[in-house]
Amino acid sequence: MVDQFIGTWKMVASENFDNYMKALGVSFVNRQAGNLAKPYLIFSVEGDTVCMKSQSTFKTSEVKFKLGEEFEETTADDRKTKTKITLENGKLMQNQSWDGKQTTLERELKDGKLVARCIMGNVVATRTYEKEA
Repeated sequence: MVDQFIGTWKMVASENFDNYMKALGVSFVNRQAGNLAKPYLIFSVEGDTVCMKSQSTFKTSEVKFKLGEEFEETTADDRKTKTKITLENGKLMQNQSWDGKQTTLERELKDGKLVARCIMGNVVATRTYEKEA
């Protein structure tokens, strides 16, 4: 299932995230806070339910989901989305849609690091995480 993602991951690099947040419609003030945050991603599994928590000094958000089942999500920037998360070729694919818009977050392991690609139209941000011991 998602065993390779389980654990606590610390963000060590972020590229183009401000432009991604702009594309989402995030306000200037929230973008500033979002750019300063160095979140931890924490994955756990209870039965067939996956828990994904993003934790930082700025904000903590958490979603619990079953792979392939759509659910309603309130994102860290307060968007109300219809979200579906699937596992495709080893990548955790998170598709969010709201108000006629759509974004995709791809998470995969590369060289022992968790690499998250945040895609909104032609804007792509990359965030890299290292696993905590």
